[in-house]
Amino acid sequence: MFTEVLVALVIGGLIFFLVQRSMTQVLKTEDGWWGAGAPPNGEEDVTIHAFKVTTSDDELEDLYRRIDQTRPVPSLEDSQFHYGFNSYYLQKVVSYWRNDFDWSRQVDKLNQYPHFKTNIEGIDIHYLHVKPKKVPEGTTAIPLIMVHGWPGSFYEFYGLIPLLTEPSDPGDLVFEVVCPSIPGYGFSEAPHKKGFDSVCAARVFHKLMKRLGFQQFYAHGGDWGWLITTNMAQLEPKTVKGLHVNFAPPSKPGLPMALSIMLGHRFPKLFDFTDFDIQRLFPAMEKLVVETVKESGYMHIQATKPDTVGRGLNDSPVGLATYILEKFSTWTSREFRSLEDGGLTRKFLLDDLLTNVMIYWTSGCIISSMRFYKENFGKGLNQPHSKIPVYVPTGFACFPNELMHTPKLWVKQKYQRLLTFTPMARGGHFAAMEEPQLMSEDIQNFTKIVEKKKK
Repeated sequence: MFTEVLVALVIGGLIFFLVQRSMTQVLKTEDGWWGAGAPPNGEEDVTIHAFKVTTSDDELEDLYRRIDQTRPVPSLEDSQFHYGFNSYYLQKVVSYWRNDFDWSRQVDKLNQYPHFKTNIEGIDIHYLHVKPKKVPEGTTAIPLIMVHGWPGSFYEFYGLIPLLTEPSDPGDLVFEVVCPSIPGYGFSEAPHKKGFDSVCAARVFHKLMKRLGFQQFYAHGGDWGWLITTNMAQLEPKTVKGLHVNFAPPSKPGLPMALSIMLGHRFPKLFDFTDFDIQRLFPAMEKLVVETVKESGYMHIQATKPDTVGRGLNDSPVGLATYILEKFSTWTSREFRSLEDGGLTRKFLLDDLLTNVMIYWTSGCIISSMRFYKENFGKGLNQPHSKIPVYVPTGFACFPNELMHTPKLWVKQKYQRLLTFTPMARGGHFAAMEEPQLMSEDIQNFTKIVEKKKK
């Protein structure tokens, strides 16, 4: 009897130790220097500078000259978007871009929110900082950092920002929003050295938020923004008060995921699978393997030799637009591959799509944005952050047309304090841009729960 009790105590103590150890696990990182050459002696320059997006006649003349010299290639008959961007529809987009799109007006739209730059770890970080015009008496604005992905930009959040900073419902929370450009994207300077991955971006954005005076804040992200904000929560779990994401592919598939793939179709209740989960996951070979291969060719290129294809895209505005806009078609809905126009303007305005393209074109950032894939995948899939759970309160918005469907069981494997899991009515990969109202409502609901403003 004594031996059995002793063994039970030892096993119980070991389990307790392992649980406590995992509960206190945080992601480790060290400061870096990403500027050209060696870091200078002396203290870091923490100055914040106002920034404005600008354009010029020379910039537009160069763009138009390159567009005029494009060499159209006919698409195959009856190919729609199955071979990539349809050339016949591309000519319509290019014609609109060349003759009707008003970049100067869009520059004014970009500048409707305050832009800034500040130097962190040797590179200039661009960001928007939008403060609410009015905060209800007795309350304070809730700081929120929102991080974009590829091939998006800070502009993805332009429809969402006013819904958060100026909510129409008096019962809603009011947010103070920071939207940075990932280094190497848009107007953030690109790293000059190898190795800048998602953890580095997370560390830089923590420094940015501290520089802005925030000791605690919420974070939201999709695409790369999901991983960066997840890393932010892993680095400083007491600083990130709540994490909201709309993309969460499994970073390290485990036994529960494997069993759910093998048995979930026959025993859905065992894994808490819904009818929609079954529809999106099975047959597993088709939905999880074949479909992924169909849509991941770009990723293999960018994770191995980004500079090669990037150089061509950086020289050709039509090539750049084709490469970027195809993603806004297919990643919004797989069904759009069977449409002659790729369904591009069913969910987005052409002006908004071309504005995002112009951010890449005018900043010349396509190569550096693609390098982010190599920096992350080049280190392998077994990085420390892939093995560390997230204990920060988390909300997940599950959009039905997301690239990879992630059922609740899979999300909970990584995010241990999953407070909300919301099956969204509609929307795809670029959800903040496509469905800002739905995204705003889910961020509000999640934050109210964390703030205990809602039962």
